[in-house]
Amino acid sequence: MFQGLSEKFERIVKKLRGRGVLTEQNIAEALKEVRLALLEADVNFKIVKAFIDRVREKAVGQEVLQSLAPGHQVVKLVWEELRELMGRDHAGLGLASVPPTVIMMVGLQGTGKTTTCGKLARLFKNQGKRVLLVAADPRRPAAGEQLARLGADLDVPVHRSDRPGATQGDVVRICADGVERGRDQGFDVVILDTGGRLHIDEELMEELVAVKQAIKPQEVLLIGDAMTGQDAVAMAERFDQRVGLTGVILTKVEGDARGGAVLSIRAATGKPIKFLGVGEKLDALEPFHPNRLASRILGMGDVLSLIEKAQEAYSREEAGSLQQKLAGKTLTLEDFRDQISQVNRMGSLEQVLDMLPGGQRLKDLAGGGMPEREITRVVAMINSMTPRERRDHTILNGSRKKRIARGSGTSVQDVNRLIKQYLTARKMMKALTAGGGRRQLAQLLRG
Repeated sequence: MFQGLSEKFERIVKKLRGRGVLTEQNIAEALKEVRLALLEADVNFKIVKAFIDRVREKAVGQEVLQSLAPGHQVVKLVWEELRELMGRDHAGLGLASVPPTVIMMVGLQGTGKTTTCGKLARLFKNQGKRVLLVAADPRRPAAGEQLARLGADLDVPVHRSDRPGATQGDVVRICADGVERGRDQGFDVVILDTGGRLHIDEELMEELVAVKQAIKPQEVLLIGDAMTGQDAVAMAERFDQRVGLTGVILTKVEGDARGGAVLSIRAATGKPIKFLGVGEKLDALEPFHPNRLASRILGMGDVLSLIEKAQEAYSREEAGSLQQKLAGKTLTLEDFRDQISQVNRMGSLEQVLDMLPGGQRLKDLAGGGMPEREITRVVAMINSMTPRERRDHTILNGSRKKRIARGSGTSVQDVNRLIKQYLTARKMMKALTAGGGRRQLAQLLRG
């Protein structure tokens, strides 16, 4: 998500920063490009107009036009307004003063609601909290079965009822019983997986309103599909008007979504996005930070999120060992293989590179960022080398490369590409860890 928008913004930012002097005409031209980029990203046109008007009003002020770096000032204004548009600060979950905290998940079928319940349960469990899942959609046995499987995978109990022909009253009772069980058995969090429909209807809304009135949850979170763009925004407005939301979790943001829902939903509903679902696995749930995403959209990276992911994937000992090898220029192909596996635990390589400043340029240098399907081939090639070859790539002559290619089911060209990627990655990591890392990395990116 946001790849197309980020590329457009990076071009706009480069133009603005390259100008020593800005005029109102320059600013107008740049804002026209910003407007088109946002509209192409499926942001609501009224929200785009208000956004552009706010930036223009601040950008044409004398403090900006007469500043020593007016282009940088305008970029800063765009970043600030993007952050404001998406909610300014991270909105955490509201926890009950007396456990359990009750979280009511709502949404339509197909948005990933039940899977997101599992992701949220995993998040709380990793924080040391006891979690109870409640299957509150008795009309669809498959939903309860899916939640039960997720609970078994997570070792989290699931409260459910398979009574056939369930009515609205049954749904309220199931939720109330689940919350009561959570209270009696000392659970910290109770997550209600309420029923969904293929479309919004009055029966669904009445059922959700009845559950909310009876249970009084601390959080009512809408699960929306980012791929549906403005339809997700319209759905959020409807649910908020009828049920009353406290926040939104957008799923499938790792796909081809253009970003319109993420950029529009806070402005349209006033309700914050609290998490993003970035994949199908249960660990693919990220807290939503408007300031960090604004930086990523403008091509400035998201180093804080990258650090957080690295802390989860690396132990202190592993990180220290890697730093020593980089400082001593002893990073081998065997280490490179191990680092690929470690990075893969942090998410896709493309996602990781997107978090670095100049991420698009890094992907270009690394041969397109080595998509996931290439990881197996890379590991196979390195595993086909002898221990000595993995420690010293300089001995890889033509005959050795042919043997490696045969052993890994690849070609000599693939082996050559791997060596080039390894050397480029070693330079990048060396630049990032050296004393003047930022300056050296900038030189590397300029080629």
